[in-house]
Amino acid sequence: MNISPSEIELKSFEIIKRRIGEHSFSEEELSIVIRVIHATGDLDYARNMRFHPKAVESGVSAIEERCLIVSDTEMGKAGMTKARSMGCEVRCFVHDSDVIAEARDLGVTRSVIAIRKAARYRPGIVAIGNSPTALIEAIKLIEKGVMSPKLIIGVPVGFVMAAESKEMLVRSSLPIPYITSLGNKGGSTVAAAIVNGLAVLAGDDERG
Repeated sequence: MNISPSEIELKSFEIIKRRIGEHSFSEEELSIVIRVIHATGDLDYARNMRFHPKAVESGVSAIEERCLIVSDTEMGKAGMTKARSMGCEVRCFVHDSDVIAEARDLGVTRSVIAIRKAARYRPGIVAIGNSPTALIEAIKLIEKGVMSPKLIIGVPVGFVMAAESKEMLVRSSLPIPYITSLGNKGGSTVAAAIVNGLAVLAGDDERG
């Protein structure tokens, strides 16, 4: 079968859109949901993803401004290729020696300390796909006014605090738009797909 990668992707997107059926997403939100499903093969994301009303607008604006994006994992960072091609810097602090030492001294996860360190760099987007403690810490820092990104992507995966941290995000009164996936599902792949989906929308805006 002589089908190019771009043709395969477009065909996959068409199939996913048909499989989703009726939905309440905006056109822009749907494009991101489709990318998440394409990256995971999981149609449940058509039911569990939640968008703040201004999430897409804020995320696209941040990428157009070539913002700093903070990931909680190196895997997520590596996957955010389209955002980097738009000129955004993507950083992950979880393996920094000072973060490792401070986390050990305080008896907390490296993800918590990494988010605290990230706040000093004023990220435009915080994208959390793995660590519930990172998401909870990010919420706390935003509530305190220590960090003020344009968008927080909170899709940590797992069975310990993952669903709870995302419920906390949705129910909070943060002045920051969010994108999340309710329940246990998520992951670095999902976070990267969301960021890349926003980058594609930003690129479309720039082309007029």
